[in-house]
Amino acid sequence: MPPLELTDWQYELGGVLMGAGTPIQVLETTGLGRPPVRDADVDQPSMDGVFAGPDYYAARQVQIDAAIRIPGDPAACHDVVAALQVAADDPAVRLAGGVTMPLRILRPGRPVKRLNGRLRRVDPEYKQVIHGYVPLDIEFIATDPGFYADEETTTEIPLGWLTGGGFAAPVVAPIFVQSGTTAADRPGWAHNQGTSHAWPVIRITGPVANVSVIHSTSGRRLDLPTLNLTAGQWVEIDTRPGYRTVTRENGGNASTLLSAASRIDLFSLPPGQSEFRWTGFDNTNSSRLRLTWRDAYTAL
Repeated sequence: MPPLELTDWQYELGGVLMGAGTPIQVLETTGLGRPPVRDADVDQPSMDGVFAGPDYYAARQVQIDAAIRIPGDPAACHDVVAALQVAADDPAVRLAGGVTMPLRILRPGRPVKRLNGRLRRVDPEYKQVIHGYVPLDIEFIATDPGFYADEETTTEIPLGWLTGGGFAAPVVAPIFVQSGTTAADRPGWAHNQGTSHAWPVIRITGPVANVSVIHSTSGRRLDLPTLNLTAGQWVEIDTRPGYRTVTRENGGNASTLLSAASRIDLFSLPPGQSEFRWTGFDNTNSSRLRLTWRDAYTAL
């Protein structure tokens, strides 16, 4: 089901619209600034000050102070509260480790952005529900404190055969074309239009063997030297925080295919344009590498 359309000053959580022009009036929202920091500062011995260690962002706690206003219809107020609870009660989210739900936000002059996390509290006050008015406290914990684009971006890169990337005129014999017995490579481009590092999901579809995926800008790479995919088989590398898995088309764990030096947790897309190159053995030129990501932002 496609996501709900948002207008300025609206929020969407679990399929429930809140904010301007909806029955749920949002009075105040906190937790959308800089997320809490887990510092590693150490007191300097026998002198003033501290040694500044790495700063890591903690989970972002978003508090929404809202009120349901549906005059003369207490049943509709109860339905709104129930709809929020149903979304968070989905076993596919609540009982699955690492799985999150999005909180989508639209502010004037900005694109729709989302936070990924869990709904931790829905606390209604039913004192005036008979009049169709229910104050509502909502707490959403963004396990990943970064903001992400609402829409995914996808680019697909075929595995090329031409050495050096193509022919240069004038063409002079002999012309060398790889036969598939040596690894071919093909550059591609990915553009993260945000202001923070984005995390791609990489799917490699066979037939192909001995694959390496290289982020040319940084030199980081993911090597799968023992990978051997037939037509229709695939392997997916998920670099997103909270996931970071390698799976096969049958759902099985394939993390052992990665070389020891391959770091999923460092294979991100920095802001701006990145060049990718991947190598592998494929004598049919039908294998594909697909990158899927959401542009990432530091702030709303």
